[in-house]
Parts: sequence; C-alpha cells; structure tokens
Amino acid sequence: VQLQASGGGLVQAGGSLRLSCAASGRTFSRNVMAWFRQAPGKEREFVAAISGSGGTKYLVDSVKGRFTISRDNAKNTVDLQMSSLKPEDTAVYYCARHNSGSYYVTDSYGFWGQGTLVTVSS
Repeated sequence: VQLQASGGGLVQAGGSLRLSCAASGRTFSRNVMAWFRQAPGKEREFVAAISGSGGTKYLVDSVKGRFTISRDNAKNTVDLQMSSLKPEDTAVYYCARHNSGSYYVTDSYGFWGQGTLVTVSS
C-alpha cells in the first residue's frame, strides 16, 4: 500500500486549502482512513478520520466546523478540506490507513503517506 499526500502550501489566516491523499491497492474501501498532523517540536496528532463507506466521520474538536474529511472509493482518494485556517494549523499533514484499535492514535495506523506541509501565515 502506498499513500501519496498532496495539496499543502502557504495560505493566509482565514484562507482555505484542500489536501488529497491517493492510495494504491484494491482494498481501499475496507479501511478507515485518517489525517494526522505534526507541528514543529510537537507530537503527531489526530485530525480527522472517515469510515470505509464514508458514512462516519471523526474530527478533533479544534477543527470541527472548519475542516471536512471525505473520500472517493472509486478513485481511492481521501480529502481534507480546510477552511478558516489559523496559524496554529501550521503543520505537516499526513494521511494514514487504519489497521486496528483506536482511530485517534498513531499506533493504530499501519501505512502512512509522506506528508504535505501546510503553513498558515498571520
């Protein structure tokens, strides 16, 4: 399984970005997919996850109302639409495929993309 994240960049506070993660493999729709982020000097943290069917979504409180996670199982992609961005959203964003366990911890994910940098200027 390979995950390729894209869409990061520099944006002003209040702006929007859309991240996309393309996955290889034929079992994409069976797995929960998630986005994590890691700010400089901090641990990687959960941002959002979406069930295999796309019917259930999980978001960390700090992004609720601003970020939306979606997936297209026909295209093997999972997207993170980010709006009303804040400087504290600055981080490298990673997509990941869930293996087992809690959706909120990194140890539950077995495959990771390479990360895409999001920088929000004030």
